[in-house]
Amino acid sequence: MANDLFVFIETNPDGTAKNAGLELLNPGAGLAREQGGALAAVVIGCNVDTAVQSAGRYGAEKIYVIDGPEYRQYTTDAYVNAMCRLLEEERPSTVLIGATPNGRDMGPRISCRLKTGLTADCTQLAIDPETKKVVWTRPAFGGNLMANILCPEHLPQIGTVRPGVFKKAERQEPFNVQILPKDIHISPAEIRTQVLEFITEAAGELVDLEGAEIIVSGGRGLGCAEGFALIQQLADVLGGTVGASRAAVDAGWISHAHQVGQTGKTVGPKLYIACGISGAIQHAAGMSSSKTIVAINRDPEAPIFHIADYGIVGDLHAVIPVLVEEIKKLKN
Repeated sequence: MANDLFVFIETNPDGTAKNAGLELLNPGAGLAREQGGALAAVVIGCNVDTAVQSAGRYGAEKIYVIDGPEYRQYTTDAYVNAMCRLLEEERPSTVLIGATPNGRDMGPRISCRLKTGLTADCTQLAIDPETKKVVWTRPAFGGNLMANILCPEHLPQIGTVRPGVFKKAERQEPFNVQILPKDIHISPAEIRTQVLEFITEAAGELVDLEGAEIIVSGGRGLGCAEGFALIQQLADVLGGTVGASRAAVDAGWISHAHQVGQTGKTVGPKLYIACGISGAIQHAAGMSSSKTIVAINRDPEAPIFHIADYGIVGDLHAVIPVLVEEIKKLKN
């Protein structure tokens, strides 16, 4: 049994790496050091040379490559078979998987086949100093508290981690990276599903919150759906993306594609502006890793001010138009 930590690098059909896996190489490096093992990336896909190079540039010391036409599109049968065979051969101590739709499908199936545990939707990772096992932290009881979970009796330890919680490491030139191709294939007859079509977003709306550097979010304090016109104005002048709290989405003021929080998307932009959002733990879990947080709220006791770097106590309907005009002046 090795002490290596494996990070699954999800790939696109064109062979490039998705951010979710590259982000996990950053915390994975520290965890691997504390466990006394190497940081290894697992790249599965078709013609994945570009993804392999990316994994090396973002910190992987070893890269296991499983390449074949059957892996061009994600299918449960092909990817679970490949991961299980690799893990049975190499026997790492820990496996990190991005909590993307594909990762959430694959993770539980792997843990079941290998008869080990899985902690889903994690937002923090640490090492227990006594056991050297991973401490997986995730929201529990509707997001009202954070649970620390250990899997002390079974290996490998497996967890899915929310995209956007961790930042990618600084890009570097790979040094002494071991590229380890694995000849693992599966026959077409064993793949029971087939991808027929991709639908990017309902109603044609594509909102890239996870990739946005600036997000302006609105909450219940907007008062009505029309309030998002103000949010859009501020986002436009900053070159940002519009987000929302669950309360605003549940009220029908904006689509779920914009939702930030425990039941929405986890984000970590350079600038996050929360307008009329109280800052309940469910929302904070999805944006607290933002580099700079600005809160606008009428209630000086709102929890959002406890995590904000800058706070404005006031009516957002009065504050935002002034901000927009001042930003325009600065840009001109």
